[in-house]
Amino acid sequence: MKIVSRAKRRGFSGSRSSLGKIPTHTPALARAQRITERASDLGFDWPALDPVWDKVEEELRELKSAVPTGDPTRIEEEAGDLFFSLVNLCRFLHVDAEETLTRAVDRFVKRFAYIEARVEAGGRTLAESSLEEMDALWEEAKRKEREEGL
Repeated sequence: MKIVSRAKRRGFSGSRSSLGKIPTHTPALARAQRITERASDLGFDWPALDPVWDKVEEELRELKSAVPTGDPTRIEEEAGDLFFSLVNLCRFLHVDAEETLTRAVDRFVKRFAYIEARVEAGGRTLAESSLEEMDALWEEAKRKEREEGL
């Protein structure tokens, strides 16, 4: 009993499952990737990339069908399933999900700062700009990133 209690305090689920050995305090994306790696090591994995894509598409369809219900629990579950399937896709592609999302967030912040700077240089605020204008600046920021190799 003390061992289980100590393990729970350290962030382990206490589950007898092989997957329960991954600490619950691990960031969600990293934990999901470790769980999919462990499940794969135990033989629970897709044989090729195409079924992984199919699973991502299936989870997206399920989320889309959950949204009109307005049921927040169902929407959350389906969104979580989609995230999990995307993490599994990252693992399958040998890409670290946590690092991938961190870089995507950093790109978003950089592009948004570009939009703000361009709008302010024109003597306006974001509130005075249309979504179409901001979207055009977003695409411009993406082009500049590609051209400059940033």
